[in-house]
Amino acid sequence: MAVTILLTLCEGVEAGIISGVTLSIALFLYRTSRPHSALVGRVPGTEHFRNTTRHDVETVNTVALLRIDESLYFANARYLEDTVYNLVASQPELEHVVLICSAVNLIDASALESLDAINARLKDSDVKLHLSEVKGPVMDQLKKSDFLDALTGRVFLSTYAAWREFS
Repeated sequence: MAVTILLTLCEGVEAGIISGVTLSIALFLYRTSRPHSALVGRVPGTEHFRNTTRHDVETVNTVALLRIDESLYFANARYLEDTVYNLVASQPELEHVVLICSAVNLIDASALESLDAINARLKDSDVKLHLSEVKGPVMDQLKKSDFLDALTGRVFLSTYAAWREFS
């Protein structure tokens, strides 16, 4: 904001507006390019899931429940791939990875390509990819692509449904 004010005072309104818009877009891309994600487990005796590093939760060694806390698009698609690959590499006993999509409000073509790549690579490692809590507009995008046909796992209505299936 200070840059915008200074440029407006020194160079004029047009330069101030251009710098403000440019900085806003750059900050947005930076903040969303590394979305928060959390490995989650079930709070004992409930249908609720929380971050394994912050809560005392139940987990299963063969299942990774990964919550993604951002919409998926070109700026963070590669980061999602790296996150999933690092997770699988650190837990060789995994048989299932469930991406919890409750915070994913939109998905673009780059992210769909990344999901395809993740699915294919996990398949080569004998790990099934599943999705849970996919919102309607995101599911519409998935249905328009061939991703659901190639998906090695399932799409679950809730994370708890996936938990019951694999625990």
